[in-house]
Amino acid sequence: MAEKSSGGVQSVERVFELLELITDAGGDVTLSELSSSTELPLPTIHRLLRTLVTLGYVRQLPNRRYALGPRLIRLGEGANKQLGAVARPQLTMLVDRLGETSNMAVLDSDMVIYVAQVPSPHAMRMFTEVGRRAHTHDTGVGKAILAQLEDEQVRSIVARQGMPTPTAYSIGDIDSLLSDLDKIRARGYAIDEQEQEIGVRCFSMAVPGAPTPTAISVSGPVSRVDEAFGERAVPLLREAAANISAELNRA
Repeated sequence: MAEKSSGGVQSVERVFELLELITDAGGDVTLSELSSSTELPLPTIHRLLRTLVTLGYVRQLPNRRYALGPRLIRLGEGANKQLGAVARPQLTMLVDRLGETSNMAVLDSDMVIYVAQVPSPHAMRMFTEVGRRAHTHDTGVGKAILAQLEDEQVRSIVARQGMPTPTAYSIGDIDSLLSDLDKIRARGYAIDEQEQEIGVRCFSMAVPGAPTPTAISVSGPVSRVDEAFGERAVPLLREAAANISAELNRA
């Protein structure tokens, strides 16, 4: 009979604890690093990892480190599709009210991945393919997500992924990024000022209480997405984010 803890099956809880620890460490860890991060006995960790490797949910690298396995990709893609389906009515509301493209993205392995989009009706519009991965420091959704994290977490993410500068407006050093994140925390939303693509501005806001770090945005040409647009967009983004949060956390 499976061991049980309060409210669930203990062995299942332990498996997900290990997977989350590997994820929090950036996607790969040593056995000793795992052991120092949990109260689980080393033989138990080794046994669970061996099972996860056999099933393909974890893989062992040539340097003996353990990394997230390929079978998790299908699960993640399925979860992201469901997350996008939950958000779509609110993204549609944003497009109907503002006329510009709306997106939803989540943090995944130190990058943002776009999980849903409702396009603008304008011929000239911002377009990001669902499933596309992007850096966190030069996207509106990425910065909105980073602003929810502690500075040390932000430093770790940037150290692992780097800070490429696709445009002259992109932030290229950690101190400037942390300063921008302080401003985002104070005002409650992020702005991508042509940092990902010249001629495109984006207003973005984190979804509070989401099970994984999540943000939504509205984006478009700087000729239309100006300061006056932002004044209209921010309250609607806040409303949409709150509605998505309530739906995600609905019992």
